[in-house]
Amino acid sequence: MDWKYLYTSFDGRINRSKFWAGVGVIFAIGILVNIIDAMLGLGIDMGNGAQLGILGLLFTLAAIYPALALYAKRWHDRGKSGWWTLIILIPIIGPIWLLVELGALEGTRGPNQYGPDPLA
Repeated sequence: MDWKYLYTSFDGRINRSKFWAGVGVIFAIGILVNIIDAMLGLGIDMGNGAQLGILGLLFTLAAIYPALALYAKRWHDRGKSGWWTLIILIPIIGPIWLLVELGALEGTRGPNQYGPDPLA
C-alpha cells in the first residue's frame, strides 16, 4: 500500500479496506500519543476533571490534512466530490452519514470521473 499517496493526495479513489486501514493507523497513533501524554504528565487541566494533552492536541491538528485526503479519495470512490466531507458539520446526522457513506457503502463500480475502479 502506498501510504504517502494515501495520506497526502486528494486525487483518485480508494476502496473501503484502504480507507479503514488509513483511519486505523491515524486512530492507533492518536491512542499512542495520548498514552505518552499521560505518562509524561503533559496534560492541561480543563477544570472538570478532564485533561487536554499537549501532544494529543498537536497530533490532532497534524492529522487533519491526512484525514481529509482519505475522506476525499473515498468520496471519489462513491462518485462524489471531496467537499461532501463538510456534511460532518451537521450535528448528529452528519457524522453518521459520513460513517455510513465512507465506511460501509460500496464504491462506484467501474471507472468514474475521479479515476479507475480501485478494485479492478
